[in-house]
Amino acid sequence: MVQIDARGLSCPEPVMLTMKSIDAGNTEIEVLLNTKSSIENVTRFATNKGFKVEKKDNGADTTLILTK
Repeated sequence: MVQIDARGLSCPEPVMLTMKSIDAGNTEIEVLLNTKSSIENVTRFATNKGFKVEKKDNGADTTLILTK
């Protein structure tokens, strides 16, 4: 599983990093985020690309597990 640490990054950077990973052919991606807008945007993007999105809250951080 590929891990992307996008905590502290402003949109659209988390989406762009996720897109690069998907374009590279990864089908299991873990994205670490800490802003509501990034969580919503990455979730929307991944869902539109056909990925299942599982959300896990870890205090101030959130992990999105994307699988296809």
